[in-house]
Amino acid sequence: MISPNTDLAASDVSWELSGLLSECDASTPRELIDRAQRLSNDLQRFKGTIASITSDDLFQMMSMLSETSELLSRAGHYTTLKFSENTADPEIAAEMQSINEQSNSVGTALLFIDLEWAEISDERSRELLAESRFDFCRHHLENLRRYQPHQLSEAEETVLSETSLAGASAWVRLFEEHTSAIEVQLPESLGGNVSLMSALSHLHAPKASTREQSAAAVSAALEPGLRTRAFIYNTLLLDKSIDDRIRNYPTWITSRNMANEASDESVQALIDAVSSRFDIPQRWYSLKAQVLGVPRLRDFDRMASVAESDTSIGWQEGSAVVREAYASFSPELAGIVGRFIDEQWIDAPVRPGKRGGAFCAYAVPSHHPYVLLNWTSTPRDVATLAHELGHGVHGYLAREQGIFHQSTPLTLAETASVFGETVTNNRLLAMLDDPGERFALLASTLEDSIATVFRQVAMNRFEDACHTERREVGELSVERFGDLWTSTQQAMLGDSVEITEGYRNWWSYIPHFIATPGYVYAYAYGQLLALSVYAKFEAQGDSFVPNYLNMLRAGGSMKPEQLTAMVDCDLTDPGFWSAGLDIVEQQLVRATEAARAAGRL
Repeated sequence: MISPNTDLAASDVSWELSGLLSECDASTPRELIDRAQRLSNDLQRFKGTIASITSDDLFQMMSMLSETSELLSRAGHYTTLKFSENTADPEIAAEMQSINEQSNSVGTALLFIDLEWAEISDERSRELLAESRFDFCRHHLENLRRYQPHQLSEAEETVLSETSLAGASAWVRLFEEHTSAIEVQLPESLGGNVSLMSALSHLHAPKASTREQSAAAVSAALEPGLRTRAFIYNTLLLDKSIDDRIRNYPTWITSRNMANEASDESVQALIDAVSSRFDIPQRWYSLKAQVLGVPRLRDFDRMASVAESDTSIGWQEGSAVVREAYASFSPELAGIVGRFIDEQWIDAPVRPGKRGGAFCAYAVPSHHPYVLLNWTSTPRDVATLAHELGHGVHGYLAREQGIFHQSTPLTLAETASVFGETVTNNRLLAMLDDPGERFALLASTLEDSIATVFRQVAMNRFEDACHTERREVGELSVERFGDLWTSTQQAMLGDSVEITEGYRNWWSYIPHFIATPGYVYAYAYGQLLALSVYAKFEAQGDSFVPNYLNMLRAGGSMKPEQLTAMVDCDLTDPGFWSAGLDIVEQQLVRATEAARAAGRL
């Protein structure tokens, strides 16, 4: 029998990674790298021949490259996921670095494939890829050709690849180790010395003093390493500007947009559409101040629970809710969710040194994805589990596409996760009769949309300001980062929220700015797309489910516009983003009505 404390902390919920090695009859990740190296050596025979390559040779080359990529990905995921368990362990860190270096060496030797393929004529590439046997790599190869104007010579690309691990990726690793080691000193009544993630979870507390004490403690914990993190970010801003200049990218975000298969213009249209509706979060926060009985929210009040009691949810109950929610939509998806929960594909407990936040790693198509959480037994954790399992079922279903097409661009990567979270929230809502509980859930749902749409676009504006100023003016000071963070957050919040002095430095723990420049707008893109997809489900009912599952199975094998057309969503429609924002507006209306019904206004 599981004890209550063990269940609340999800102490026994840890993943089993050994299959990444044992399924290939390997006992160490190095063995996988050695096999990949031998395949890479064999692939060298195609060097200098791709301009006149035959269909049979192209098929053989891409099949060998697929096998090589699988081996490298297995080794890389094994060590990276082990590192996520404990970023403070020097032996694990050293093994991860060693595998990254060896993998990078193998990949560098294969750069010629991308470079030579990009140089053949459009006519010849279409002729070669017309055969159905290239389904497993067609879209990937078509995409590579888009990068031809931004590629360098093979010698130059080799130098950049060889030095990459001593450059940007080293700074990213330093940031991850640095932030994972941050400890927050809370009052003993709130847990004493805790991780940053645990401290941040207290910002959802109903009690104002808990939120205020936690926010002050987080601000204090961020202060000692602030200049180090600012230096890391400045260095990466410079690195990105150099890379963009030598590759002839017109803006700091163009390379990210290309990876997302989106034009600069379409992304700017999304950002402009969201920015024009900042009134939605401002109206909510003004209303929430009334609910909480204060004249104006402070920054650390924004995520306060409006529930009238503080609820703790154990792992068994929380995971059962998510499983049942997926079952209400699709038994097939529920079965996959069950495998994650039952077969040790999830690592849930908070541990010293563990990477913060939550993520889903697809691993490789011949295996299965993994989910990392930091379970603190809050209702928010249930939503996070539903979200990450959305990624998980997407990755699992798309395995049939193979290594080149399992993953989607970031802009579509959030579709299944937000959809799964929405299914879970609506399932919970249907089970609730109490007006106060219904209001709390509707408020939480709205706040998820605000955090994912409006806050992410505000963070994109911060990123844009940082990259632009670093290029035009030079290195940014800690104070300047704080100014830009405050001003871009205030643009979203307006007069509805007071930004406190301590909040100025909260930009400095956000990993996306560091690891994946330009990432954050994809959350807004994905949220609005997912809400539109869910609206199609509500309109079409059960007939929608097969089309949705087919879209997930397709992975990244098609252009985003083709994938979303499978569920009757038109990304080329100029009014698409406005329609998605109208759904968020409807969430605000429902939450307001629920607040009145609960007697909170």
